[in-house]
Amino acid sequence: MTPEQILAGIVQGTSAAQRRAMAKAITLLESTRADHRTQADALLTALLPHTGRSLRLGISGVPGVGKSTFIEALGLHLIAQGHRVAVLAIDPSSSVSGGSILGDKTRMEHLSVHESAYIRPSPSSGTLGGVAEKTREAMLVCEAAGYDVVIVETVGVGQSETAVHGMTDMFCLLQLPNAGDDLQAIKKGVMELADLVVINKADIDPDAATRARAQITSSLRLLGMHGNPEHGSAFWQPQVIQMSALHGQGVDSFWAAVSQYRDLQTANGRLGVRRQQQARAWMWERIDAGLKQRFREHPKVREALESTGRAVIEGRLPASTAARQLLELFD
Repeated sequence: MTPEQILAGIVQGTSAAQRRAMAKAITLLESTRADHRTQADALLTALLPHTGRSLRLGISGVPGVGKSTFIEALGLHLIAQGHRVAVLAIDPSSSVSGGSILGDKTRMEHLSVHESAYIRPSPSSGTLGGVAEKTREAMLVCEAAGYDVVIVETVGVGQSETAVHGMTDMFCLLQLPNAGDDLQAIKKGVMELADLVVINKADIDPDAATRARAQITSSLRLLGMHGNPEHGSAFWQPQVIQMSALHGQGVDSFWAAVSQYRDLQTANGRLGVRRQQQARAWMWERIDAGLKQRFREHPKVREALESTGRAVIEGRLPASTAARQLLELFD
């Protein structure tokens, strides 16, 4: 398919044609070939006027917290209300083989076959922060196709998984009962960026879930006063709710909190400012990635890279000195 055919399929195509075009578009955007990058830039620019009208929701949490089960329960709940839901699921890539299982569709067996849902698993491919390199671009493709709720499910690796906060309207953190003590609840990282915290699997140990909710609520107040200035303002204050995604308990309360957040942040202008800041940060992120790629492809750098790297490995040259010498060649 040509970029023009892909664009037409996404914006105007029927259900089956649209899905095909979306898959082609995201594959093109993820490609590293130079000619594909040029086509992808043109496609993304053409899609831009059709984007920006969806709610972008980031979901993070440790492995085993039930992210996929939670997203399926939420997605089916939203579809029943007339929404169209797109899920971008990021799967960890092996540091040994480089491969990914990409099994999130298997976990969301009911949502994945629904005509009002679109699920796209992508490998992290070494990208840090819990998301894939082209997650932002894929999100715009889903928006242009008319999906009004776009959910980004992160890898799920721990407290440093904060990149999804920089590309979504609302960042939701899933926690488990008995996940740690009071000190664990106030550790910096994803906790201070969370707009909404969900204690999932609350049905397993209701008492532990209640204690966890109280601990995290206290920690969010502390982080709001001394940490994130956005949370310390007179606007949205992060909330903590309990639910059981497996049994569908609390999904309506979760969506009510999300709707309240969206209405409040839209009315006070914070949502628009957040998207503007994210767009600027996205530009600089792509600049950083482009400079790194051009550095590796520079003829003088490529010529000296092997010998310089060998000198570092053999202890004949400090790594910092080697980096400075290679950067001078690039200049």
